[in-house]
Amino acid sequence: MMKIPEIKSQAPARICLFGDHQDYLNLPVISCAINKYIKIKGVENNSMNLIFRMKDLKKKDVIPINKIFESVKNEEYIKLTLKVLRKYGCVPNKGFNISISGDIPIKEGLSSSSAMVISLIKFFIAAFGINIKVTPKTIARLAYEIEVIEQNSSGGKMDQYSISIGNTIFFDTLSEKIEIINNKINTMVVGVSGEKKDTLNMLSYCKKNQIESIKEVKKKYSEFDIRKMNFNNLDLYLSCVANNLKPFFIAATKNYKITMDAFSELNKKNIEMRKLGNLMNEHHFLLKNNLKITTKKIDKMIESTHSSGAYGSKIIGSGGGGCIVTLCEKKNVFDIIENLKLSGAKDAFEVRVC
Repeated sequence: MMKIPEIKSQAPARICLFGDHQDYLNLPVISCAINKYIKIKGVENNSMNLIFRMKDLKKKDVIPINKIFESVKNEEYIKLTLKVLRKYGCVPNKGFNISISGDIPIKEGLSSSSAMVISLIKFFIAAFGINIKVTPKTIARLAYEIEVIEQNSSGGKMDQYSISIGNTIFFDTLSEKIEIINNKINTMVVGVSGEKKDTLNMLSYCKKNQIESIKEVKKKYSEFDIRKMNFNNLDLYLSCVANNLKPFFIAATKNYKITMDAFSELNKKNIEMRKLGNLMNEHHFLLKNNLKITTKKIDKMIESTHSSGAYGSKIIGSGGGGCIVTLCEKKNVFDIIENLKLSGAKDAFEVRVC
């Protein structure tokens, strides 16, 4: 009996190293894909259904291949993916038994949802074809349409491009120009808080206030552009901003400068990891004190890494819980992991760029 061919796809998690809460401002980010994955595999069946089994969630879903979705609830990623791909000629024409599994912590700031969507896109294209040229950028754009445009979300483009392209990248979200950074950061540790977070509302809150603060400056200085800003004029610009929005303007502008300084450091022949770690700490300071996206547990976890020899640490993603990332020397990995767990982390592990 001939074995039925199996289709496989996978997509990695991502870490934002510099530029959290910058991509939706059309500013650059530095991010990397890491060796944690969402994996999908499927074989044809004799039905007219797509039968999904989510192993880790212990869920099952059955979708008829001729089902056309007029409207889909947010975060129903399988249905959202099928809906958007149909517009580009990727239309189910046979049934499949499909299993979905992974080792990315869910809703913890490592972009498990984007990894899921990109893995689904790759699977459906392999199974049913599509009427457009397929490149990593194409897949990223499709994922962005599914996750952000289709859901009317406040998110940016970093997750989709970082995961689809892989490696460590400098991504200009305005021009969509991408530079792969060849100087890989060798040693990183991720700490998982286990705290539930409200990604969409947190993103919306920070985006709204940062954009509003920039608009207030542009009312008086219409040509204002963060990319061209002279930081000696920060107080001048702050005088145009309402007091409650000042912290958001400071975060928007200073985080941009930190990202560019980090990019310069990463492009050196010999990276000064201590300097890069200090920039990461500065970035986290603004995320904590200006955007206020950390929690008591996250703060405690960050403190534990500093007492364990870390170069630098920061919260990852939208905030309100989730994960942290730590830059460190290989010799300190064990102590950092142990102390993260002692500080209340649900889990902690070393990761590498992939």
